Amino acid sequence: MANRINVLFVCSKNQWRSPTAEAVYRDDPRVSVRSRGTAKSARQTIHAADLAWADLVLVMEDKHRHRLLADFPGDTKYLPIQVLHIPDDYQFMDPELVELIRFSAEPFIEAAATKA
Repeated sequence: MANRINVLFVCSKNQWRSPTAEAVYRDDPRVSVRSRGTAKSARQTIHAADLAWADLVLVMEDKHRHRLLADFPGDTKYLPIQVLHIPDDYQFMDPELVELIRFSAEPFIEAAATKA
């Protein structure tokens, strides 16, 4: 296997969805993972350095993608940002959320890992 890819998971407050995604993929040998939030009140707010680190950004909703493109136009210009379409309806590590994350993220991670 080639190098691990850096995957950044993003939601609004970095409270339930993106930390769950980070936990799900934490021990996956294909990836290094981080999670961040777009809101100023997020546990860990996204910064340009996070985008510079990332090879792939997986956001939970369209609004997160739009926020990244608006707030970091230069940093996102050539960065793959994919929307997982996972609503803010779950708590941390909710089994249904874990399943949705794996189902939605896996095609993007597999494609990126194959290219690495």
